[in-house]
Amino acid sequence: MRLKTYAICIYILFIYWISSHIPQMHSLFFPTLGAFSLLFISRPLNRTELRNIATGAIVASAIGSLFVNLSTGILSLLATLLIVLGLMKKLNWNAPPILAVALIPFFTQPPNMWVIPVSVACTLAGLLVILSAAAFAEKLTSNKSAVIKADSDTAA
Repeated sequence: MRLKTYAICIYILFIYWISSHIPQMHSLFFPTLGAFSLLFISRPLNRTELRNIATGAIVASAIGSLFVNLSTGILSLLATLLIVLGLMKKLNWNAPPILAVALIPFFTQPPNMWVIPVSVACTLAGLLVILSAAAFAEKLTSNKSAVIKADSDTAA
């Protein structure tokens, strides 16, 4: 778990650095990325659940982007909230950051409708890769320490 925490911190710093230094990549960094990170390491989730949450976030950001593109008014926001909450309930997307991601387009006003969903997809895919690599590294190190401990036990 400790390695995953460090990996997430480094990943979020990296995404922030990219978004602040490359103007075209500004939308890669969003505060909800931290919420997704915490969600992914604090709950025991299998691959299917992780994939569903990531898919839900991408769909929700696309819905928010679509409605912002149609209108930036309060009815557009209401429609986004109702549709995303309905999908979350129907599809059992038990992850509050999904709703938060749907609201990002209302704050950032992206130049193109596809920018936010693509950014969410890329950053969540990167997060899942980083977490998978960290989990694999943790598994390797725990196996090595178990082998070392077993070897030292037999030597005595």
